[in-house]
Amino acid sequence: MKIVIAPDSFKESLTAQQVCLAVENGLKRVWPNAEYVSIPVADGGEGTMQALIDATSGEKIQVRVKDPRGKTVEASYGLVGNHRTAVIEVAEACGLHLVPAPERDTKSTSSYGVGQLIRHALDSGISRLIIGLGGSATTDGGSGMLAALGVKFLNEDGEEIEPCGASMLNVHQIVTTELDPRLAHCEILVACDVDNPLCGSTGAAAFFGPQKGASSEDVLLLDKALHQFGQLTEKVMQRSIIDSKGSGAAGGIGAAFLGYTNATLQPGIDVVLTMLDVETKMQGAHMVITGEGKLDQQTAHGKAPVGVAKIAEKFDIPVVAVAGCTNDGYQVLYEHGIDAVFTCVPRAMSLSDAFSEAKTNLSNLAENIARTYQLALGK
Repeated sequence: MKIVIAPDSFKESLTAQQVCLAVENGLKRVWPNAEYVSIPVADGGEGTMQALIDATSGEKIQVRVKDPRGKTVEASYGLVGNHRTAVIEVAEACGLHLVPAPERDTKSTSSYGVGQLIRHALDSGISRLIIGLGGSATTDGGSGMLAALGVKFLNEDGEEIEPCGASMLNVHQIVTTELDPRLAHCEILVACDVDNPLCGSTGAAAFFGPQKGASSEDVLLLDKALHQFGQLTEKVMQRSIIDSKGSGAAGGIGAAFLGYTNATLQPGIDVVLTMLDVETKMQGAHMVITGEGKLDQQTAHGKAPVGVAKIAEKFDIPVVAVAGCTNDGYQVLYEHGIDAVFTCVPRAMSLSDAFSEAKTNLSNLAENIARTYQLALGK
């Protein structure tokens, strides 16, 4: 009997790898001799780097970079596979969590640190980049990242501008002659789960700016600045980016990748599942167990469990999803390839207790899933 275990992390409780181990331990109480294939996964957001490191015996690289406000911080990226691929989550260097809520002002924040991570990876001989967008504190169109990679932004007098959200309004010329040439020879996959354009009512400023501290006046200013950046980029690079799907992701960092590199934007879960070759590993399985911390209607929109279920569906393999809890509407998952849903909290308990007991409760749940399966087989 072959069982594939391919969950996302249980946020604030267990990593995806820990979920795999807990589930396997529980299943082994019933099926000690089964073949278990553990594949920690993620959907391109938080946890993607760690999931790929765990699944490929990779390593985490620490780098000192500038945070969104220009302060020096420790950030990480992952070396995975044969160490020719780097996984970079933009939130590591310019994440919203790096700026205390009362101090958030996306007009002045920069994605410069993301460019520093990329440059460090290129210096290490990387030829493939997987970039996870999301969770940024910036709305600078990725101009800070580009500056760290050699692009210069000049004002009307030809003076160089330090890029940030608001300063893009003053840019009159973009110079790319010193853009790191290694980018042209690097395969770049950008994990992006939003299709927002760079500008407009659903653009980076209007749609995501308020959660980053932008007032209604700030949104108008930032949208104008992004439009200025977008127009100049289209002129210099001869590429359309302003209305491109995903260009507004991570405060416009999506636009920078589309405009200045050969990057391909893909749904995050697709990038991860392809990288891990999940389809090949799943062939011949009798059951697939996936899951995440909370299963609800949002899980159906690009989240890991449904991505895993779509692959299992190709081979007509039953899929069981496990979670810490469910929310209203989780039943929609039955329309997306998931055959059964189970939660692992066994009794009324505090959130802290649920987190601390998660490993034990998940193993017990896995045992019960195996025993239920045995009943279905008449054994």
